[in-house]
Amino acid sequence: MSILKVTDIQSNGTGFNDVVSFKNASGTQNGTLCRAWVNFNGTGTVAIRDDFNVSSITDNGTGDYTVNFSNALADANYVATCHGSGGTPTNGTNYNRVLEGSPNTTSSVRCIAYAPNNTAIVDIVYCSVAIFH
Repeated sequence: MSILKVTDIQSNGTGFNDVVSFKNASGTQNGTLCRAWVNFNGTGTVAIRDDFNVSSITDNGTGDYTVNFSNALADANYVATCHGSGGTPTNGTNYNRVLEGSPNTTSSVRCIAYAPNNTAIVDIVYCSVAIFH
């Protein structure tokens, strides 16, 4: 087994969608890097804590957020995963994550947070969204 230690990996292409991919010995693609991610506070004035390739969060109303990408993706056939929790850091309540609303677009994804075990839509303190393509 070999270990590759590097600081940067760079694509041969020049555009954002020229993605570095991981392949096995026969050349079959095994995966790619995360295309966008964000951690934000979804209560009061929505605020991004940290991100990659996210320009802003749109607050569409209670528990309803749109994550806007800095660089558009090549198409809307990506996977988005969300997780949220409410309450204080020592007394958090996990919320189901649900992606709904309009279908994915190349420039954004919508995330709606529901309280556990019911259909109430709620604001959440800690929200994380990751996009893989």
